[in-house]
Amino acid sequence: MAINILENIDIKKLGELLQQARQQRGMTQEDAAKIIDASRTTMVAIEKGTRRIKPAELIKLARAYGQSLSDFVRQRPVVEPFNVQFRAMYLRNEEEEEQIKPCILRLQELCQNYLELEQIMKSPLPQNYPHQYTVTGMPIEATAEAIATQERQRLGLGDSPIGRLRDILEISVGLRIFYLKMPAKYSEIYSYNEELGGCLGINAVHPEERRRWSLAHGYLHFLAHRTKPVVDFDGQYKRMPESEQLAEAFSKYFLMPTSSLLKQFNERCQANQGGKFTPTDLFTLAHYYGVSVQAMTYRLEEMKLVPSETWNKLKDRGLKVRQVQQNLNLVELPQRSDMMPIHYQHLAIEALDQGLITEGQFAKFLNVDRLEARRIAEVLREHSSGITEEAIDFDLRLTDNNNEQVAHAN
Repeated sequence: MAINILENIDIKKLGELLQQARQQRGMTQEDAAKIIDASRTTMVAIEKGTRRIKPAELIKLARAYGQSLSDFVRQRPVVEPFNVQFRAMYLRNEEEEEQIKPCILRLQELCQNYLELEQIMKSPLPQNYPHQYTVTGMPIEATAEAIATQERQRLGLGDSPIGRLRDILEISVGLRIFYLKMPAKYSEIYSYNEELGGCLGINAVHPEERRRWSLAHGYLHFLAHRTKPVVDFDGQYKRMPESEQLAEAFSKYFLMPTSSLLKQFNERCQANQGGKFTPTDLFTLAHYYGVSVQAMTYRLEEMKLVPSETWNKLKDRGLKVRQVQQNLNLVELPQRSDMMPIHYQHLAIEALDQGLITEGQFAKFLNVDRLEARRIAEVLREHSSGITEEAIDFDLRLTDNNNEQVAHAN
């Protein structure tokens, strides 16, 4: 490594990067100091940017932190670490916390990469952020429906089903959304800071209906609890706090608007002899709005359009949702399950084609090896000219799970 790289680098930013890398690794300053055979006070000075690090020391620390030297010496934005706090009511243990921690760090790294690509291309992510809604002391159900209605109007969605929710939140709002492989019980990670704006990590292993619900749920956190990062997973509360009740209520009103749902329900009943609403109607209605059959049943129960306990009775009868959906030939919901946002992907290929990043950096931004990066680059170039909203439905980058398969194949 050329020494002049470190002589010309901003040592304060380098110190911040080293501190973040050490903390992500779960190491103390004393641990790091031992690696470079220095005192803890020296390590403190390095991280504060008051003592210039030596090349040999940086090599040792990069290796200990599991990162490459280029992660520290290339010009890269320094962002505030995601401070996702586990709430007091969070029913967790250390093992569960360790399961989700890598996902939080991964989301942070991807969002940081996103910002770096924007700076390289001088093309910041367009943001169409609404004001933060005031919800304190307001009735939950009425407030959730009012926000859902206002956001639908603001985004020009009317009361129709929302086809490509992820694309709308990425392109029309400007959220940074990544699909990450997480343990099954986790659904979503939300964070926000002034540098990055709203950031969402959605569990890629969940079915599309649940991912859409998680997107809507996370969007409410952005709308109403903007600066409060959160991790959501099944059964985490003894008593659900009002913020989570609001997010759940918002999701149902945002995805299944009352007026639209009532109209659809009545049309189906009128089409049946005797005005019945059949299980087939229930499944097709859930599919029409892109929600789970369970979520649709609960919504109809709340609206008193079907009797209470309908969902429980269907379960008691041994209802097999996926099998019924297949029997009804319900096509898969339109979806884009690639890990990276579409804007992120195109910033990366433009930076590569303009010679602003190397092929190795391109591969790292897309989290693949170089061979796979070349294949992706070709696909991106084919779609890069005159891309439209209709042209973004191609399977470009798959999820972490598929990355593992790629790695094995190579």
